[in-house]
Amino acid sequence: MSTISPEKLQQCIDECLRCMQACNRCYSACLEEEDLQMMKECIRMDRECAELCAFAAQAMSMNSSYMKQICEACAEMCEACGNECSKHEHEHCRQCAEACFSCAKACREMAA
Repeated sequence: MSTISPEKLQQCIDECLRCMQACNRCYSACLEEEDLQMMKECIRMDRECAELCAFAAQAMSMNSSYMKQICEACAEMCEACGNECSKHEHEHCRQCAEACFSCAKACREMAA
């Protein structure tokens, strides 16, 4: 655990929180879209991703002994959510996908 610098840890926490916020914004904005059926999977993924990002940030801030495994799961969820958001042309989806891919990268580095 001592190989992870406090700066790297904080950077990953910040990425998780940024992604959580982007997913929550996307989720909320998707609910306002006309074609809710088309947005159904995006909405579901946004909720799951936001929850997992919040959990990962909490686990890192507590220095959890399962932090690396949680970060690995978070990276996978962020990648999947980013891929789903990338299917849509809405600005909120584009911003969410960007935050998801950035968080996935940070979490993969943390899990390595």
